[in-house]
Amino acid sequence: MTVAVETGLWQLDAVRSAIAIKHKTMWGLVTVKGAFSGVAGEGEVEAGGTAHGTITVEAGSLDTKNAKRDAHLRGADFFDAERHPTLVFAVRDAVVRPDDSVAISGELTVRGVSRPQSVTGTVTESSAEAVTLAAEFTVDRSQFNLGWNQMGMIRGLTTVTATLRFTRRGSASGEGV
Repeated sequence: MTVAVETGLWQLDAVRSAIAIKHKTMWGLVTVKGAFSGVAGEGEVEAGGTAHGTITVEAGSLDTKNAKRDAHLRGADFFDAERHPTLVFAVRDAVVRPDDSVAISGELTVRGVSRPQSVTGTVTESSAEAVTLAAEFTVDRSQFNLGWNQMGMIRGLTTVTATLRFTRRGSASGEGV
């Protein structure tokens, strides 16, 4: 069954959305996981079925359940949240495929560096008033000047997992699907 998402303006429901990261560290022996609590976004679905929009994440909202590590990640060695308070994914084009997957192309900006990013998502819930999209993709942190790597401890790609719930702009927040 193919999902039809209603045309119009959509707003991210931050309470029902989640963006998390995980990365292997300590020479691949430990996986650090964290979640961002500051997430916002909006988009528009056009008559042809394509969509565009923006997801904004507060860099300083990352929580890995370790205050010392979180302070380091927010600092100049990593996100430099004071100078670059947000991470932005600008969706240029999102198209629902017949299998309910979504081909998403856009641009990811971290620390003032922008790079093209393609993502395949899945529509997990859909109604006339709300749609939920799940996606997982990898990011090469060195492409965004996140190159700190004391003694070679941090290798490989960072995995980003997102569950994003959008509601039609103007609809009551919190309506069920």
